[in-house]
Amino acid sequence: MSFKESYLADLKRYTKVEGYLRRFHYYFRKEQSAKGIMKYWYHLCFSILKRKRGLEIHATSKIAEGLYLGHPYNITINPNAVIGKNCNIHKGALIGQENRGKRKGAPVIGDNVWIGINAVVVGSITIGEDVLIAPNSYVNCDVPSHSVVFGNPCVIKHKENATEGYINNII
Repeated sequence: MSFKESYLADLKRYTKVEGYLRRFHYYFRKEQSAKGIMKYWYHLCFSILKRKRGLEIHATSKIAEGLYLGHPYNITINPNAVIGKNCNIHKGALIGQENRGKRKGAPVIGDNVWIGINAVVVGSITIGEDVLIAPNSYVNCDVPSHSVVFGNPCVIKHKENATEGYINNII
């Protein structure tokens, strides 16, 4: 997908886009698509915007279009994580890797996933499509599609249309 298509898809997810988020998505998608000397300029602008709110999101991250950051403060996404379309990620969320053991690696997250406040998703795991991860949950196991996850350790409950009403303006 081109810069313009990805950028507009991200903005479409918001009902009202404040200036900070508009600039954040712009420089995030620009740094991903730019080449040559302009890549350094976009990297500088993107770095300044990230630090302003404590966001640790790398331009090399594989994040599909339709990213929605609810209350964008202190969100950490490992550069090796893969995130699908129409994902909502909220304040304090951590998507990280495990460095040893059977789950060594970073998560792969499917489309239409809602990740609540202070949720932690770690390890080489797969999160299916249409999954709601409740606030303050610790997820270190595979989660099938159409599920709600909560607690520590994670408890998985099957639910059709798990994110209905949580993920809006789907692209």
